[in-house]
Amino acid sequence: MVLTNNKNVLSWVDEMVSLVTPDRVVWIDGSEEQLDALRAEAVANGEIIKLNQEKLPGCYYHRTALNDVARVENRTFICTPTKEEAGPTNNWMAPSEAYAMASDIFRGSMKGRTMYVIPFSMGAIGSPFAKVGIELTDSIYVVLNMNIMTRIGKAVLDMLGDSNDFVRGLHSKCEMDEEKRYILQFPQDNTIWSCNSGYGGNVLLGKKCFALRIASYQGWKQGWMAEHMLILGIEKPDGDITYIAGAFPSACGKTNLAMLIPPQHYLDKGYKVWCVGDDIAWLRINEDGGLSAVNPEAGFFGVAPGTNDNSNPNALASTRKDTIFTNVVYNPEDGTVWWEGLDKNPPKNAFDWKGNPWNPASGEKGAHPNSRFTSPAINCPCISEKWEDPAGVPLSAIVFGGRRAKTAPLVYQSRDWQHGVFVGSIMASETTAAAAGAVGVVRRDPMAMLPFCGYNMGDYWAHWLDMGKKLTNPPLIFNVNWFRLNENGKFIWPGFGDNFRVLEWILKRCEGKVDAVETAIGYLPKAEDIDLEDLDYTIEGDQKFNLETLKEILTVERDYWLEDAKGIKELYAKFGNHLPKELADELNKLEENLNNMN
Repeated sequence: MVLTNNKNVLSWVDEMVSLVTPDRVVWIDGSEEQLDALRAEAVANGEIIKLNQEKLPGCYYHRTALNDVARVENRTFICTPTKEEAGPTNNWMAPSEAYAMASDIFRGSMKGRTMYVIPFSMGAIGSPFAKVGIELTDSIYVVLNMNIMTRIGKAVLDMLGDSNDFVRGLHSKCEMDEEKRYILQFPQDNTIWSCNSGYGGNVLLGKKCFALRIASYQGWKQGWMAEHMLILGIEKPDGDITYIAGAFPSACGKTNLAMLIPPQHYLDKGYKVWCVGDDIAWLRINEDGGLSAVNPEAGFFGVAPGTNDNSNPNALASTRKDTIFTNVVYNPEDGTVWWEGLDKNPPKNAFDWKGNPWNPASGEKGAHPNSRFTSPAINCPCISEKWEDPAGVPLSAIVFGGRRAKTAPLVYQSRDWQHGVFVGSIMASETTAAAAGAVGVVRRDPMAMLPFCGYNMGDYWAHWLDMGKKLTNPPLIFNVNWFRLNENGKFIWPGFGDNFRVLEWILKRCEGKVDAVETAIGYLPKAEDIDLEDLDYTIEGDQKFNLETLKEILTVERDYWLEDAKGIKELYAKFGNHLPKELADELNKLEENLNNMN
């Protein structure tokens, strides 16, 4: 049954149907009745496995193809009329070439299959932040995941009305041919085409494809921002809540920070942390001249390995009902799942992510390192009551973070918005002795958006600067680095819940309650202003963490920074005349400040 009279929607769906020629077309209305029927069909055809409904109510298990286990950055393209518009950090293909190539791949790809039409909203339906998309897919797995990750169904089409302002998403599993796997974004056309993949990051088109690549372009043109950021609220004992957004490259503790549990003495005083979002934030200028943020998603698409009751109990709790697990270990004896790092009791007689009998003693990993859970955000014990607020939450601070062995101190504050954009633009992570056997390779990831910016990143930085000029009450901008190493290659800072101690200092700076020390790179804390009460941490090698250790990781290492400036120059050189002059000025100022250090 067709769910809309919108001629723009209907003509586009008809056009796509004529291309992929499905045997039938099913419109997703969002009803539990329809979704239950689809779950039953997917169980019957082997697409998903129903898990133990007493232990894991509403939960299902899925395996992807063996050649299809992660995002494919090398096959992800920004399709704009000129390569310059896509910029030097994106793969580019001309729209005419991309449409022609992909049309040949898509042609007839749904013959013998059902096409599902999924109307979805990024953001709460009715929110001024909300944007509508429609994904066409031949995968029930995609339908069920989109039901968790977005708001789907007829209510979305009712919100759209007769408008033509919707993102057009076409996905087909095709033949799962990795040589013909493409994720194509057409920013000017509000269009996404994804073929020959069934992995979530490539086929849940509301996620990175829409909510970052297309939305970042929309935000540029419409005066708002789409960012790869968590959003959290910190509640003080008096009940006042301050909101922070944070951008972190992968493997830098982003999800753990979004769902952080403060140290016990803070809990005893009444401090709480509330998760508004764990991955994506859309930012708009609010009535107070600041920025408000919404989480456009409705669920978490989290990495399973390493998630446990110690590392992230809130994330784990989120998975205990209505969750889809992908590429983890399946235990048929009791209908449950397992992954490395969950606990020390791997199941006997289980099957690995490939579907093969698995013996934990074999040394082979049972779960794929990028195995996933898709869980409703509402399941999270620390989900904020404001997580679906149509107006979003007002930001007091934006935090950038990376993984640096020596260069960046534990935390520092930018001098102003322009300097803060510079700080975000130079974000980087590097391989550490703990991770890879050698300290070394620096990977630049500006604002953690390198794989997700839907247009020229030089223009993206200019948009950040332009937004700052419109803000009369901008959030303060900070940089954190939880990953400083000592001379033995061991982590100096305890991390995890103790990161709250740094967040508390950030809050105090936002409230003007503590001073800071002006340095060549920005404002650093006085060590005594970071609360170390009850901090019981021994660095490997028996060095006890104390105030002196803290002072060590609150220093500016001039030689490391001067070396880093060379890498920043190399990055900036890629952008030619698209590099904002303000950022070049900030780099010059950094070098001048460093050279003037005693």
